[in-house]
Amino acid sequence: MPQRSTVEVDGSAIRRIRKLAGVDMSMLASQAGITANYLSRIETGSRNRVRPSVYAALRDHLSATDDEILAPGEARTKRT
Repeated sequence: MPQRSTVEVDGSAIRRIRKLAGVDMSMLASQAGITANYLSRIETGSRNRVRPSVYAALRDHLSATDDEILAPGEARTKRT
């Protein structure tokens, strides 16, 4: 099965989890290998599709589950 080119995320959930974890935007962006501006666009919903590698990095650094940060209806992946 080919890997999907993008994954739809729930930006508001990412922001909520990030803030609950006490992580600032620039720190999470750096950990995920993206810019703070890009993370801001994800969190505000102006960018709701990301590469699988970005999704996995955000999920892992937030210790989040697929159900917490994927957009409703987006196919769940196996967490590795």
